[in-house]
Amino acid sequence: MSEEDIRAARLDKVKQLRQLGMNPYAYHWESTHQAAQLQEKFADLPNGEEVDFDVAVAGRIMARRVFGKLAFFTLQDQTGNIQLYLEKKRIEEGMADIDPDAFNHLKQLTDVGDIIGVKGTIKRTEKGELSVYVQKYTILTKSLLPLPDKWHGLTDVAKRYRQRYVDLIVNPEVQKTFRRRAQITASIRRYLEQRGFLEIETPVLQAEAGGADARPFITYHNTLDMQLYLRIATELHLKRLIVGGFEKVFELGRIFRNEGISTRHNPEFTTIEIYQAYADYNDMMSLTEEMLATVTQEVLGTLQITYQQQVIDLTPPWRRITMHELVKEKTGLDFNRFQTLPEAIAACKNAGLENIEDCSSIGKLLNEAFEQKVEASLIQPTFVIDYPTEISPLAKPHRSKPNLVERFELFIVGRETANSFSELTDPIEQRQRLEQQAARKAAGDLEAQGVDEDFLTALEYGMPPTGGVGIGIDRLVMLLTDSPSIRDVIAFPLLKPEKSDTDS
Repeated sequence: MSEEDIRAARLDKVKQLRQLGMNPYAYHWESTHQAAQLQEKFADLPNGEEVDFDVAVAGRIMARRVFGKLAFFTLQDQTGNIQLYLEKKRIEEGMADIDPDAFNHLKQLTDVGDIIGVKGTIKRTEKGELSVYVQKYTILTKSLLPLPDKWHGLTDVAKRYRQRYVDLIVNPEVQKTFRRRAQITASIRRYLEQRGFLEIETPVLQAEAGGADARPFITYHNTLDMQLYLRIATELHLKRLIVGGFEKVFELGRIFRNEGISTRHNPEFTTIEIYQAYADYNDMMSLTEEMLATVTQEVLGTLQITYQQQVIDLTPPWRRITMHELVKEKTGLDFNRFQTLPEAIAACKNAGLENIEDCSSIGKLLNEAFEQKVEASLIQPTFVIDYPTEISPLAKPHRSKPNLVERFELFIVGRETANSFSELTDPIEQRQRLEQQAARKAAGDLEAQGVDEDFLTALEYGMPPTGGVGIGIDRLVMLLTDSPSIRDVIAFPLLKPEKSDTDS
């Protein structure tokens, strides 16, 4: 049968249910237990035994086997599966005052995918299957569309992302991923709140996008007659809070960047940014290491994890090494020796770097060498520290190394997972750096941002020494759920229209 034929047949069953006085779309059901609770409570019940223990459960029918006067349904709720043992005599006795032909109606008018509530007792079959021995049932929701074939499941990747609700029904491991995501974010919040951090929400709609190099989404407010941007970071508003007297703040929330889509990037994603007054990037390194190790241990019960068949050890302390040292280690290039940009470009070409002609400074060239030759090799957790000034407009100059800033990025499995600065608190230098960015924007750089005058005004009131760190929640969840694509850990990722799936 085609899907259209199946839907038509099920609509006819909806009509029949209504003619019998049954509502195929019920209002309420009260369960006493869930599947996993019953499986645990009666784990030791011997085969063939029954228990006079009343239960009420509800869930989706995932399988049906019907044998004349006996039927077996597999019921799935959010905790797992349990079998329904459906016997004609028992059901007709239990529902005699409601529907004398209840068993036949159950056989004829239910389908895989329907949501049903049942009441009964507990029985383990001779074959060892724990079951609810049903006395009464209620059809709670009649499903009109068929679930994917139980043997092949929902395997089309684009369709899985597009119809996540079906993916969650038929692929239990997907539900597990999103449960774990919720546990991870709850654990992070708990860790920070226990240490005196306060979560404060900042605006999504902003007059000036800032806090990162990224192309923003643009929108328009009709009443105010003004162009607005969806935020590309929470940084500048959280720093305003530090100026205002809060000493430990964070926000875990959505960020929007109008950029490419890949296994690592989604235009709408989740980060946490954390700011602590009177701290620097060394303090944030310690906080990041301890927090992520604590969260991993709490959620997974171990610090030895496997990601795409690679064993990752998250046991502190994690390696800390400068970008200069890593580039020299991998390429032999010593960027401390270069005096001129042409000299540096020539040496980098000899070392195999590509597409570097447009690098406008030795600092940008160093970063390019790192990205091309080092980044993918950082499998175990590694803090890469001390970045070029040119690529870090919001970080404080390094207190002992010229042309560098106090910044680290945390890399795990070759991916940036966290980014941190000793935050720039000098309003004059901050203005100079933002004006340099604005000049790039005026010259056509779509990722450069303008000058946020209100933020600069806030800095002129005085911001204490501050350490800040941002962590990509989606990439962290990918790591802790062994998920290869960011789309696997975002419930509803942005996709092209369905006709373009072949281009995805």
